[in-house]
This record gives sequence, C-alpha cells and structure tokens, in this order.
Amino acid sequence: MSNSTTFAQALRYFGGVGGHGGTLKDDWEPEILLLLRGVLFKLTVWDHDATYGAALQNLKYTDARRAGPVLVAPSKWQKSLYGLVTVGGKYVWRKWEDWLLDHDDGYDQRSPRVQRLSRLTSTASTVHAAAALASFLAFLLHGRYRTLLDRILRMRLAPPTSQVSREVSFEYLNRQLVWHAFTEFLLFVLPLVGINRWRRWLSRTWKKTKDIINTKGEGATNEKTGEFAFLPERTCAICYQDQNSATTEGEILAAAAASGVAGSAQTDITNPYETIPCRCIYCFVCLATRIEREEGEGWTCLRCGELVKECKPWSGDVLEPSNKSPTAKTVGFADEVVEVEPADDQVLGSEVLVGIPGEGTADLLAETEDISPESSSDSESEVYEEEEDELGGDAD
Repeated sequence: MSNSTTFAQALRYFGGVGGHGGTLKDDWEPEILLLLRGVLFKLTVWDHDATYGAALQNLKYTDARRAGPVLVAPSKWQKSLYGLVTVGGKYVWRKWEDWLLDHDDGYDQRSPRVQRLSRLTSTASTVHAAAALASFLAFLLHGRYRTLLDRILRMRLAPPTSQVSREVSFEYLNRQLVWHAFTEFLLFVLPLVGINRWRRWLSRTWKKTKDIINTKGEGATNEKTGEFAFLPERTCAICYQDQNSATTEGEILAAAAASGVAGSAQTDITNPYETIPCRCIYCFVCLATRIEREEGEGWTCLRCGELVKECKPWSGDVLEPSNKSPTAKTVGFADEVVEVEPADDQVLGSEVLVGIPGEGTADLLAETEDISPESSSDSESEVYEEEEDELGGDAD
C-alpha cells in the first residue's frame, strides 16, 4: 500500500467543506495529492537530484547528454520539466478525466464534441501505454532510462561514486515498518474516536460563539431565527440550501430578488414532516437524513436555530380553493334538460343551454328561449300570405 493510498483512506473520516455530506477525499483528493507530490518533488529531486528510493540505492539523476568520467547533475530546466509532468501533468489528467465523467452520466446522449474528446483521450492513453511499454523493454535490455519521461528528458539514474559500502542498511525497512504500523493504528483509532462527532461539536460551539458576539450589546430577544428563516413555509430549507451555492443571507435575498421568488418548484416540500419541538416543516427525506447523520446529538434547525432530535408527520390542514360555480347553469340535451341549482349564498345568473344536434333541437330552443327570432319570422310570413289571399279575392 502506497503512502498516498493510505493518506486517502485516512481522509475518509473527515467531513467535506460546506456541510453537504461529502468527505475531504471525495471533494479535494486531486488537490491534496497535487500538494503532496509537489512537496515530495521539492524535497527529493529538486534538492538532492534523486528520489527517496533512489537515494537508498546510492543512485542519483545525471544529465545523459554530457558524456565523460565526471557525472553532471541535471539542469534546472530538466528538473523543472520533470516536476511539471510528474506533478502537474497527473493533476491535469485527473481533472480532465473527471470532466469527461461528469458529462457522461450513462442516461443522456452525449454531445458529439464530448464523444470526440473521449475518443481522443482513449487513443492518447493507449499510445502512451504502448510507448511506456516499449521504453521499459528497452530499459531491460540496456539499463539506461528507467521511464519514458527519463528517456525524453535524457535523465539517467547512476551511482555518484563507485565506492559503495557493502554493509546492509535496514534504515529504509525500519522506517517503512514504523510508518505502516503508525498508519494502521490511526486507521483503527479514527472510527472509534468519532471525528465527525467532534467536528460537529466544534462547529456548533463556534456558531454559538459567533451568535453571542454578534448579538452582544443589542439587547436580549426571545425570537430565534435560523439561517433560512426568511423562506416561505412551502419551501424546504434543506433543499434550498443544497441547490443554492450562496451562503450568506444577503446573497440569497439578492438571488431571490433577481428571480422574483425565494425558492422554486424543485425546492417545494414533498411529504411534509415537522420537527420536534420547534414544528418547522421540511421534506421527510431531507429531515430524516440530517437527523440520522448527527448520530443522536441533534441537528440545528435552519429556520429557527433549535436543536432537533426527532420529527413526526405534519398535522396541518391542506387548504384547497373552492370550485363552486358562480352562476346557475341549464344543461340541455336532445331528450332532456337538467338544471343545476345555485348555492344559497350565490346570486342567480343567466341560463346556459347546451344542445346536441339532432331531432327536437329546434323545439327545445323554442321552449327555453324567452324571445325566439324564428317564431317572429314565422308570424310575419303568415300575415303576408293572408294579405296576398285578400288581394287575390278582390281581383276576382
């Protein structure tokens, strides 16, 4: 097990930044490894022209471009390029692979640009692996350049002097045994100590201290306000905190003013549960997860600042708008007419007739309407016919 792997395992027991449930290993592992590799490179290759393992074998890097009986140390630009590739190159490649993975969730179709970049990355990895294998085979045959980077930069490991002591040194072995015993002890003790519990206790104490300092001299007040006390009741403060990167109340209010409303459909409460004893409302999944994560020590409510250890289903009423019709309606069909009576507190409105085309529709219209245009036209035509008959009789 390498030292970086052991250190990465130890980081699992430390919480991440921001309180979103991650760990230092998940959030900052590439940056931490970059820092460790940079420090290791500075203390070994840059200062002493050799790695720690090479120094134990009495080997140092030399400039293979200069032949002669006297070995020449690598130049600064050679060591700079060596550190840039071994330290910065690994970090950039790791971040590049993480970026490609973020754009490939396995469900949605990737864009053509991402697919093309992924193919180029895979091809570059294959070419590098083949070149490294060929360089290693050449090293086994000639024994000059250990890695592909050493071959490109013309840096060779060689003993600085031919007078090598025949005594066997157990310094490296003893140091490795002590280091591994110490790391194994830490990995065994850290879960028992409860790093997350102590971290939560320290953060809670620091928050209370800040509140006392901020409210000192302003007078005592019985009203308790939390970080998201300004949010409407329909918005889950935990969902809002997880979906918004703003950390201060001023930034959150500015974002809410820009969007027109504090919260959105994604932050509305689903399956409401209320906290005990402050009775603030949250989503069940969000609230249960936060309380369980605190391991029985209590979670600080985001709305009122109370210490919450239990929750229960919300006992509030669901208010629905009334769907009563403001007017009376008469629904008519081909064979029957159904009247819907209005409520007692409503004023009678106009009648609405719904007819189905077919036989009897004209008769139904004549019965329901107060003044029918068709009946008036029929009476006028009858009067006109009677006048024509009288004129015809007089002519005879």
